[in-house]
Amino acid sequence: MELLKTARRRSLVSEGLYIVLNIALAVALLVVVLVVATPWPAFGLVLLSKWRVFAVRSRYWLANIRANLIDAIVGVSLVVFLYAATGSLATQIILTLLYVVWLLFIKPRSSQRYITLQAAIGLTMGLAAISQVSFGWPSSVVVLMAWVVGYSATRHFLSTEHETHINFLSLAWGFVVAELSWLMYHWSIGYDLPGSLMLSQSTIVIVALSLIAERAYSGYKNDGKIQMNEILLPVLLGVSIIAVVVFIFGGAQTI
Repeated sequence: MELLKTARRRSLVSEGLYIVLNIALAVALLVVVLVVATPWPAFGLVLLSKWRVFAVRSRYWLANIRANLIDAIVGVSLVVFLYAATGSLATQIILTLLYVVWLLFIKPRSSQRYITLQAAIGLTMGLAAISQVSFGWPSSVVVLMAWVVGYSATRHFLSTEHETHINFLSLAWGFVVAELSWLMYHWSIGYDLPGSLMLSQSTIVIVALSLIAERAYSGYKNDGKIQMNEILLPVLLGVSIIAVVVFIFGGAQTI
């Protein structure tokens, strides 16, 4: 009985320490952004928080890097948004609180529903962060970064599906995301958000198409074929979103 009490006490201490450290990371990123005029220290802090990736034998490094790519993308994207929102402390605090929610309530979950949510958040934030800062960048850099985000999100989603072609499918959808990013790079339209943030049209279109692809894949995986009645609603939703942002709000501010 004493052993059980000791184990429970250690578990509570570990859980409390986990919560404190994650909140401290989010607050530290906000403080660094407010104090330092360059984003590199904040980027370094995000990467430093992933030290456990390399705290194993080197043969496991690649697998650990793949497993932590989405979390790293979310962290780096947050830094981009925090710097973009400079001058709007309220927006920066809200972003920091949302990051705490990610760290404590979304990232630790391992069910298929949460894995899909994590992939969607990583894809959205990664593409939005790229479009936030990439105006004037060479298109090749934008395409490469978009491919990394698309590949990472797809692999993260497929990681719990026992997919035998996970590498091919991840590379393929990463290529689709990169191609769409290249096409829309030459037609960069964005929508103003609070705190000088901007959501690009390309991000909305790619995420909507990814939703359709996810539903089609899940239907095929479960039933051996794509059932139209299962994907009809996601297809209508995705097409409607794309139609609205392209044809109705297509005249928004050019990035």
